[in-house]
Amino acid sequence: MDFSLSPKAQEACENMWDFMRSHVFPAEPAWAQYLREHGEHAYPPVMEDLKREAQRRGLWNLFLPKLSGLSNLEYAAVAEISGWSPVIAPEAINCQAPDTGNMETLELFATTEQRERWLAPLLAGEIRSAFAMTEPEVASSDATNITTHISRDGDSYVINGRKWWITGAADARCQLFIVMGKTDPTAETHRQQSMILVPRDTPGLTIERNLPIFGYNDQHGHCEIEFRDVRVPASNLLANEGDGFRIAQARLGPGRIHHAMRAIGMAERALALMVVRARSRVAFGQPLSDYANVQDLIAQSRIEIDQARLHVYHAAWLIDQYGAKGARSEISAIKVSAPAMATRVIDRAIEVFGGMGVSDDSPLAYFYAWARVLRIVDGPDAVHRRTVAGIELKKTPPHVG
Repeated sequence: MDFSLSPKAQEACENMWDFMRSHVFPAEPAWAQYLREHGEHAYPPVMEDLKREAQRRGLWNLFLPKLSGLSNLEYAAVAEISGWSPVIAPEAINCQAPDTGNMETLELFATTEQRERWLAPLLAGEIRSAFAMTEPEVASSDATNITTHISRDGDSYVINGRKWWITGAADARCQLFIVMGKTDPTAETHRQQSMILVPRDTPGLTIERNLPIFGYNDQHGHCEIEFRDVRVPASNLLANEGDGFRIAQARLGPGRIHHAMRAIGMAERALALMVVRARSRVAFGQPLSDYANVQDLIAQSRIEIDQARLHVYHAAWLIDQYGAKGARSEISAIKVSAPAMATRVIDRAIEVFGGMGVSDDSPLAYFYAWARVLRIVDGPDAVHRRTVAGIELKKTPPHVG
């Protein structure tokens, strides 16, 4: 296997770094100021400027191999760079969650009509979307537990249920919900679920509240939603009845590469900040960088970041070679290892920064909160360790002595 970047990927990374330095990093203060003045779920106009510049540069929809010409391994390097500014950069290049997973889902399973109505404006960056699976009353790490009911009624489906932690729903630009629910509770366990497309303005769909993460209110929100007798045309069903679990599994492989690499990007920025702080801060007569314990924090962070990157590159390479099924263990493994590594590195940076590290005067506090949340979203660590262990237990070792 060869993890060296192709000329096309190298060009994309150089282009992305130039975009980050010239446009994204300078936009961060304006973004934060606009939200302070207009409300936490407002949409800072600077994002439209960034999106136009990204499109001009060809930095657009790079996550989708069919459009970008980049493999999962090649895009992984770009995703890491976007992780240096995880709130702004991914959306600026139209590679933000959950829209990437939703676009991949529509690309794989939508009808021509569904693609024209929803996929086209998502690819153009004109609207946002959400994926509604997690529920407050059940352990949603086991998707077969979901209780939202999708029942056929003539030429329509009627949806009843409650979802929460639905990312993106607080943003008025979120116009589409891909909803997972049960169409046949009597079917075989993994054939009970279906997915259906629900427009935001459908009567009976109520956004109850936004849920902060460690006190941070994301601009796009993570919301609790109620579906009460929500009626949509039967043509809104995604694929066929009973395909919901299969669709859910299909959308998670490449998306976990994206999440993991953005986590690595956050860790890299945290390490860079740690190094600058250690060089410039003086305590007891000498720079912090002269102290062995601080050097140990820096060294250990570099080692762990590089280990995690190689781990994710290997998983991305396997997806490119064999598909998500051929990388099932590795996809679960990086979902555990990358956010855990980022949490540790960011924590070390906070230690070097002291009080400033837990304030909003640096990005470290938000980075820490988001890295910790990544250990829960798309399945908690415990579930993924269970997957890895299950695959390992089925192997026959070459020798046991």
